[in-house]
Amino acid sequence: MDLGTVGVWWSASWRADDGSTDVAAELEELGYRALWSSGGFEPGLARHFERMLSATTHVIVASGIVSVWATSPEVVAPAVADLEARYPGRFVLGLGVSHAPIVENYAHPHARMAAFLDALDGLDGEGAEVGKGRRVLAALGPRMLALARDRAAGAHPYFVPVEHTAYARTILGEGPVLAPEVTVVLERDPTAARRLARTFTAGYLTLPNYAGNLRRFGFGDEDLSDGGSDRLVDAVVAWGDVDAVASRIREHRAAGADHVCIQVLPTRGAFPVAAYRELAPALLAI
Repeated sequence: MDLGTVGVWWSASWRADDGSTDVAAELEELGYRALWSSGGFEPGLARHFERMLSATTHVIVASGIVSVWATSPEVVAPAVADLEARYPGRFVLGLGVSHAPIVENYAHPHARMAAFLDALDGLDGEGAEVGKGRRVLAALGPRMLALARDRAAGAHPYFVPVEHTAYARTILGEGPVLAPEVTVVLERDPTAARRLARTFTAGYLTLPNYAGNLRRFGFGDEDLSDGGSDRLVDAVVAWGDVDAVASRIREHRAAGADHVCIQVLPTRGAFPVAAYRELAPALLAI
């Protein structure tokens, strides 16, 4: 699975039917090697992945992530097989267990993921396109990281500091792909940068999986409230100029990341393609 060094994490709010497939083509031309997009395989969303693939020629498109509570292996496998038939080797399935506050009857997430993978692997050859080498898991804690190591090509952690990347690598060991997401605010002023960053961090800090993971790295109640302390915001969001963002990507790489997918927060409503243009020469040289 060759994701390259740097990719783009594509929020669910940017759908292919709003003209953003033109952006996908430009991101590929700029040199980004993978486009990660949230979404699933319910009607309309699978078409989103297909449009991103059809708008590009060689970039990898990865789901980041498909919730194992929102679909079934019997839905996922044929949908991915269809993408594989039309765009060989260009789609990677990212799977995750989501979060208790937004999933009805949430329980035993590790067991749920293991059962989902068992079902994919038991599809009598029909699941080859979603086999171990063609899927990654959204993993934070030690048990899910171990599952990503043993049952997938690797892990795609989200909303994590550099310390988590080093921690994840110790569990994954050598070989499995480690592809963390890094949120970016291209703004030099600390007050303005953190203000924008908190529009992003505030919601995620209410989700127990993310909050619990940050506690693992020494963040306490005072860090997790009101959108996050300065220390927490600075740890999970790379803000500043191009050099500052590039420095953070290098830190993740040095800590063990094979691939880093960046998510630039827009300062206005439009997709922040100008920021990706500005970042590309520095990031793609890492």
